[in-house]
Amino acid sequence: MRTTPIRLADGRELIYFDLPDDPPRQEHDARELPEPPPASELRFDELRGEWVAVAAHRQERTFQPPGDRCPLCPSTPDFHSEIPGPYRVVTFENRFPSFSERTAGSRTMPGIRPGEGRAEVVCFTPDHDRSFAGLSPSDVRLVLDVWAARTEALSAFPGVQHVFPFENRGAEIGVTLSHPHGQIYGYPFVPPHVAQILDSLEFDPGAFAYRLTREQADERVVAADEHWTAFVPRSARWPFEVHFYPHRQIPDLPALTDAERDAFAPLYLDVLHRFDALFDVAMPYIAGWFQAPVHQARDTFRLHLQLFTTRRAPGKLKYLAGSESAMGAFINDIRPEQAAQMLRDALPRTGG
Repeated sequence: MRTTPIRLADGRELIYFDLPDDPPRQEHDARELPEPPPASELRFDELRGEWVAVAAHRQERTFQPPGDRCPLCPSTPDFHSEIPGPYRVVTFENRFPSFSERTAGSRTMPGIRPGEGRAEVVCFTPDHDRSFAGLSPSDVRLVLDVWAARTEALSAFPGVQHVFPFENRGAEIGVTLSHPHGQIYGYPFVPPHVAQILDSLEFDPGAFAYRLTREQADERVVAADEHWTAFVPRSARWPFEVHFYPHRQIPDLPALTDAERDAFAPLYLDVLHRFDALFDVAMPYIAGWFQAPVHQARDTFRLHLQLFTTRRAPGKLKYLAGSESAMGAFINDIRPEQAAQMLRDALPRTGG
């Protein structure tokens, strides 16, 4: 994999990721852009023990533009997008970031501090009408290498405590740009769900190994290969939720071997195709990599991917109403064993 970093017109970093034999790049952003916004503000909730980011500038972010004005497509003579030229995979600093390094002038006081960190966009393909499920295994391998490289880079940023690569797909999830893309957050704190896992590991350092062993022997396995097992967890919160565990105990994406990276692509694509085949519709989903925090639990946390959808039936979505949104107490409408069987029975279809 070859990387070519450039600076966009407003000073934000963009990185092209190419194969070694691809021609060299000489791209230039010809736009005139205003200065990037300052960092968000973090405010501490004393009762929950959690940080909340206030990023009011995100109200101005681009929302569902026409296909020929998509800021994630390669620039053309008629339209200058965020990406000045063709690409395979590209990452760049979000123009409307939840976290950033631009903390000059930010205030710091008890319970309030700058949202120092990083928020990057990852474009998986230049094809606007494609999806992640439509990538080839070699395409997925390149994306996986990019996730690993950016995890390593963001982990070295001042103030970053946790790195989270993720993809939101579908208007039902709230996606504002339909081009196939994801994001990587470099949080300046350990996010609540990971903090809960750390608490569990303090009590039982072998919890991840126990879960994998239990699930491998159960009816909730959806797919598996030599290096990975994909299963619906016994306590799934979402109608269709699949976790992907590597068979080795490793803390993060950079620790994956070449064999593990190669094996992940076909397994993940298979499950994504099953999601789309389940109701014969493009399935909305969230897919996120859970990694060890930068400075904690490196020997006990286990890298894994969580994939879930809000769709519970044709034409029906799972909404987070009173119990889930207010109390954080999930009520699942589908038995996890039934969900796993439905996914195993779904006839995968390629493309899209």
